[in-house]
Amino acid sequence: MTVPGGEHPARTVGTTGTNGATGATGTAGAAKSARRPTLAVIGATGAVGRVLVELLATRADMWGEVRLFAGPEGIGTEVPVLGRAEPVRALEPGCFEGVDIALFEAPEDVVEHWAPLAVAAGAVAVDGSAAFRLHPDVPLVVPEINPSAARMRRIGIVAAPRCATLVLTVALAALHAEFGLSRLVVTAALAASGRGRIGVDTLRRQTAEVAGDPTVGTRTGDLRRAVSEQDDDPFEAPLAYNLLPWAGDAAEEGWSSEELGLRNETRKILGLPELPISATCLRVPVVSGHSLTVHAVFEREPDVHRVREILDSSAGVVVYDDPDKGEYPTPADVVGSDPTWVGRVRRSLDEPNGLELFLCGDNLRKGAALNCVQIAELVAAEDPAHA
Repeated sequence: MTVPGGEHPARTVGTTGTNGATGATGTAGAAKSARRPTLAVIGATGAVGRVLVELLATRADMWGEVRLFAGPEGIGTEVPVLGRAEPVRALEPGCFEGVDIALFEAPEDVVEHWAPLAVAAGAVAVDGSAAFRLHPDVPLVVPEINPSAARMRRIGIVAAPRCATLVLTVALAALHAEFGLSRLVVTAALAASGRGRIGVDTLRRQTAEVAGDPTVGTRTGDLRRAVSEQDDDPFEAPLAYNLLPWAGDAAEEGWSSEELGLRNETRKILGLPELPISATCLRVPVVSGHSLTVHAVFEREPDVHRVREILDSSAGVVVYDDPDKGEYPTPADVVGSDPTWVGRVRRSLDEPNGLELFLCGDNLRKGAALNCVQIAELVAAEDPAHA
């Protein structure tokens, strides 16, 4: 992939001209410094992009102009943003002139091509795809865990991890600081919306096709026969009334890209490059909301009472855990909320330093859109005028 040459130290946003050069000093410089930063959202009409645009209205009032970009299917439409209707534009040469921060919620090939061009135009690029997550010169940022890393953007790009990684690391970071994480075994149950709108549309269509037949699922092959196949189906088998032991693309030695991504991103965020992690990713018939079962082993024996105290006081975490009263998180209950929800907190039966957890989080909000918005706010706040 092509990236801009040289280093890009943490540039003050909202104080530069279209070429990224420092603004004039004196009165003119003060006027430039006072302006609100310009934000670009690439992929504004996608499943995550729409949530991101909606979230802007619920956050601090810090943005000036907001430019929206999308693929051919969205160009020309208008999307409400910060109380006004903004037209969706096409990505084209010169489109990032005057942009301070560019948020990318787009396919990897789009990000690989356009993020360096945004940086060359003077913007900081925030990548919500997998394009730059593991690049050695790109920080992988979860603001509740490593906000200072957002300044270390040597090539002008900051990356956000995948949805499941966010749900996991927001809960685990503080426990690692207290007890020293030494090993992880994770099973991630990923919602249909992790594949975007086509994933949700496919699940809804398949569910409607089989819902009227009370015998579907009772005989070998009857579900496959009952569900129609579409050329653009994103799943290899029916998802309705089913569970798929696979998510992502094929990687080495039988692993999937989702599983290796969860492993490698967690290591990078926590600063544990050798941490043993085994991840299995499933696709489940849930519209939105990723869930994870976690077996975590620590260097020091975790006291469950202390674990609850740490989680209760951790930013972005809600503990909801009283199974005797039927209280534990489910994806249907946490959808539309921002935190990672934690339940089923218990000591491992056969491992003194082991802990078992169940996590849920909305993969379209904190799992994707909100984290990118938070990163953009961190970058914008580097200028005291926008803090």
